[in-house]
Amino acid sequence: MRLAGIQIACSEEKDRNIEKAVAFATIAIEKGAQMICFQELFNTLWFPREMNRDHFALAETIEGPSIQRMRPLAIEHEVVLICPIFEAAGESCFYNSAVVIDAGGAILGSYHKIHVPQIPLWEERYYFSPGNHGFPVFETKFGTIGVQICWDNFFPEGSRILSLKGAQIIFSPTAAAFASQKKWETVITGNAISNGVYIFRVNRVGSEEKQDFYGMSFCVSPEGERLGPPAGMKEGIALIDIDLKQIQKVRREWPFFKDRRPEVYGGICEEGQESRER
Repeated sequence: MRLAGIQIACSEEKDRNIEKAVAFATIAIEKGAQMICFQELFNTLWFPREMNRDHFALAETIEGPSIQRMRPLAIEHEVVLICPIFEAAGESCFYNSAVVIDAGGAILGSYHKIHVPQIPLWEERYYFSPGNHGFPVFETKFGTIGVQICWDNFFPEGSRILSLKGAQIIFSPTAAAFASQKKWETVITGNAISNGVYIFRVNRVGSEEKQDFYGMSFCVSPEGERLGPPAGMKEGIALIDIDLKQIQKVRREWPFFKDRRPEVYGGICEEGQESRER
C-alpha cells in the first residue's frame, strides 16, 4: 500500500489553501497513493499563534465546504483522506479535529485532539475544547487507522489504546516549528516500536508570522525504522510504501501486547497533588 503525507504552506485565503491541497493530492494519487494525510489545520494559517476572537469564523462542521471539496477526490479516485480542520461541533463547541473520508467518499467521522496545549504561539485552549471522542479507530477500505494530532503524540497512552483497538496505521498531523525534529523522531519511533504499528507524522511547512514550520514529514515502521528519507523543508509530498502483513510478524517477534499486565497499571490514573503541580 502507498501512503502520502502532504505538507503545504498556507495563506490567509482558505479557498486557496484547499485548492492547493487538492492539487497536491491529485499528484499523490497519480503516483499511486491510496491513503493521503494532510497537516494539522491544513486549510488555514496557524491562527492559534494568538488569541483573536475573529479567528472563530474559520471554524466549520465536518459537512462544511472544506470537506465537501475534498470528497470528490475520494469518490473519483477511491482514496482515503485524513483532513485536519478547525471543527465547529455546536454553537460554542470547537475542536482541533481530523476528519476521515473513506475511499468512495463516505465520511467515517472525526478525531478530536485530546491534549490541547496553551503555550506561546500555540494558544490552543482559547479555541479548542479537549477531545470528547476518546480514541476512535476508523475502518477504511485499505486498513484500520487512528489519528493523533500533534501534542497527542507525547502522551503514549493514546497510541497504545489505538493499537489495542486494532489500528494498523496512526496518522499524526502536526504543526511544529523551530528545532524540534529530533524529539518528534524519538517519540514517534518509541510509540511505533512499543505498539507494533506504522506511524506517519505529517508536519506543516512555510514561514508565517513569528513561526517557521519546517515540514520534514516522515513515517516509521512497526520495527522503528524510518521508511524513506523525511520530506524536505518546502512544500511537497512524502510517499511511503508499507506492508500491513509486517505488523503481525513484528508483534509475534516482539510480543509486547501478550506480556501486558493491565491489572498493575492502576497507578497511571492516580494523579497526586505533586504531579499536578509540576
